[in-house]
Amino acid sequence: MPQLTFEARSEAQTALELACEHLLALQDEAGWWRGELQTNVTMDAEDMLLREFLGVRRAQETERSAAWIRSQQRADGTWANFYGGPGELSTTIEAYWALRLAGDHADAEHMRAAAEFIRGEGGLERARVFTHLWLALFGLWSWDRVPALPPEVILLPRWVPLNVYDFACWARQSIVAVSLVKARRPVRPLPFDLDELRVRDSAEGEPRPAPGDRTTARRAAWLRRLDRILRAYERRPLGALRRLALTRGERWIVRRQEADGSWGGIQPPWVYSLIALHVGGFPVEHPVIRRGLEGLNRFMVEDHDDSRGVGAPAGASRRLEACQSPVWDTALAMVALSDAGLPGEHPAMVHAAAWLLGEEVSKRGDWSIARPDLEPGGWAFEFANVNYPDVDDTAEVVLALHRVDSRAPGGGAWPAPPIGAGIDRAVARALRWTEGMQSSDGGWGAFDTDNTRVLVRELPFLDFGEVIDAPSADVTAHALEMFGVLGLGDAPVARRAVQWLFDQQEPDGSWFGRWGINHVYGTGAVLPGLIAAGVDPSRECIRRAVRWLEQHQNEDGGWGEDPRSYDDPSWIGRGQSTASQTAWALLALHAAGERSRALARGVAWLVATQRSDGGWDEPQYTGTGFPSDYYINYHLYRLTFPIMALGRCLAGVPDGAGEAAGAPELQG
Repeated sequence: MPQLTFEARSEAQTALELACEHLLALQDEAGWWRGELQTNVTMDAEDMLLREFLGVRRAQETERSAAWIRSQQRADGTWANFYGGPGELSTTIEAYWALRLAGDHADAEHMRAAAEFIRGEGGLERARVFTHLWLALFGLWSWDRVPALPPEVILLPRWVPLNVYDFACWARQSIVAVSLVKARRPVRPLPFDLDELRVRDSAEGEPRPAPGDRTTARRAAWLRRLDRILRAYERRPLGALRRLALTRGERWIVRRQEADGSWGGIQPPWVYSLIALHVGGFPVEHPVIRRGLEGLNRFMVEDHDDSRGVGAPAGASRRLEACQSPVWDTALAMVALSDAGLPGEHPAMVHAAAWLLGEEVSKRGDWSIARPDLEPGGWAFEFANVNYPDVDDTAEVVLALHRVDSRAPGGGAWPAPPIGAGIDRAVARALRWTEGMQSSDGGWGAFDTDNTRVLVRELPFLDFGEVIDAPSADVTAHALEMFGVLGLGDAPVARRAVQWLFDQQEPDGSWFGRWGINHVYGTGAVLPGLIAAGVDPSRECIRRAVRWLEQHQNEDGGWGEDPRSYDDPSWIGRGQSTASQTAWALLALHAAGERSRALARGVAWLVATQRSDGGWDEPQYTGTGFPSDYYINYHLYRLTFPIMALGRCLAGVPDGAGEAAGAPELQG
C-alpha cells in the first residue's frame, strides 16, 4: 500500500487492534454479537398506543417511554425519521399523541411547537394512512376515511393479482392483520381529542393531497374506482365470505407467530397482529397474545442513570427496537475479525460459528409458495424467524463460516468432532437454497423470488414504505460474492448475477443501495462481489465505479451519504463522513485493486476519528428499511465495517481475488 507511510501504517494497525479488542469484548457468551437497531420514535409511540388499546399500559413504563420520546424532539418542535433529517409530519403526530397519552399538556411549550408544525404541514388530514389507522382505533378518525382493505384478500389464489403473496413478506404480514382490524372497526375512546392538530379545510370526504405527494399523484384512475367499489363492499360484505375470510386470516396469523412471540421479528406486523387477534376475541391472557407482549418487552432497550445510551435522556428511559439483528451482526463480526487477522481456529470464531449453525432455518416458509420444490436452507436476520430466511443474511453467514478452521472442535461432548462437517453441510444447503431463490432476471431480492408486481405500490392504502421485494444490487452482490469466494464465480447462477449487476449500474458509475444508504452502500457491495466472481478490475464498469467513489470523497478524507439521496438526486454520494460509509467505499476501492491516495486518505480518516475505546461515533443513520420512508442506525456498523476495511487495506490483497474462478465473458 504505497500511499501509506510507515508511521501511517503503524497508526492504522494500532487502530485496527484496538477496534478488534473492542469488538471481541462485545461477544455474548452464547457466541453471538448484536448491536442496537435504532429507528425513530414511532416505534415507542405505537408501543404506548398498543398497550393502551389492549388495556395493559402501565404508568411507569409510559413515563420511561415518554422520556425517550421527549429526548428525541428537536429544537424546532419536530421529530425526524433520521439523525439530521427534516421534521416528519406523521412521526411528529404520533410522538405528540404519545406524549399527550403520557400526560403532557397541549399548552406546554414543547407541545405547542410540535402542534404548530403539524398544522403548518396540513394537520391530521395529511398524515399517512397508517397514522389514520391508529387514529381510527381510538375514535379520532373515521373508519370510512381509511382506504379499503377487505380481509377477503386472504382468499385470493396465488395467480390472481393483488393476492397477499404479491406483497413483500414484511408488508404481507401487516396487510393480513390490518385487513382483519379494519373489517371489525374497533374503537377505544380516549379521555382527550386531538382537535388542536386538525386543519378543517377538508373535514368531509377525502383529505386534500399534499403538494408533491408521490403516492397520491401516481394513483391510477381505475385503482381509485376499485377503492370506491371495495369501500362499498366493506359496508355490506357477503356474510359467509366475510366469516370465511376472518377465520382464515386469523389462522394464517397464528401460524406465523415466531418462537419469540413476534411476527417476522419486526414491529409493524407484530403490533397489528396482536390488535387483529384481540379484536377477534383473543383475550390478553391468551397464550398467543401473552407471548407477543412478552416478546415486545424483550425488544426494549432500558436506560438508567448509570447506563445511558447514545442520545438518551438523563434518568430512566426506554425505547423499542423495531427488529434485532444477531445473525447479521454475528456474520459481519466474524468476517471483520478474520479480515483483521484473527485465525479461523480462534475460540471466538468457532463459538460464533457453532451458534450460527444452530440458527440455520430448516422450515418451509412463505418463500416456498413461489418455490414449492426448493429444499429449505439459509439464515434469517433475527434470533427467531424461521418463516422468513433471507438471501442477504445467508450469503454473509456463508462468507463468515468460510473463514472458520474446519478442523477446530465444534463444541458439545469432549472430544468434540471438528466443526467442519457441520459447516460443509449447512453451506451446501445454503448454496442450493440461494440458487433456487434467484429471480428470473438474474438478481436476488431479500426474502422472496420474483416479487416484482409494481401494481401493489399503487394501492391507496399503501402510502408508506416499500411493499415489494424486487431484486436489488446489494443483495445480489452479496450472493454473488458468496458464490465467487466458494469458487463458483463461473457457474451459470453467478454469470447471470454478474450480467444483472452490469445492467443495473447507474449512468454515473454507482449502484443504488436498497438496504443501506445509498449509492455508497450499493457500490461498496457490488465491487467486492464482482471481483470475487472473477470480473477483471480493469473493466470499464469497475473503473467508472472507482471514479465515482473518488469524486464523492469528502475533503476530510471520509465518505458519507444522507438518506435524502433517495428522494433528491443532489444528495447522492453527499453527506457528513461516517465510519460505516467510509469503510464501504474503502472495501470497494480495495477490491478493485486501488492502492491510491483516496484509499490512504480514507484509512487516515478512520484512524483520526477513532474513539479511545476502539469504536467510532456514528449518530447518522446508514441503514435502510424502506427507501424514502424508514431508516436504521445499526450500532455495530460503525465497528464491524471499519475493521473489515482496515484489515483488508493493511493486508493489501483484494478479498476473494485468489479464490475466484475466472471472469465471466459478459458485457459490462
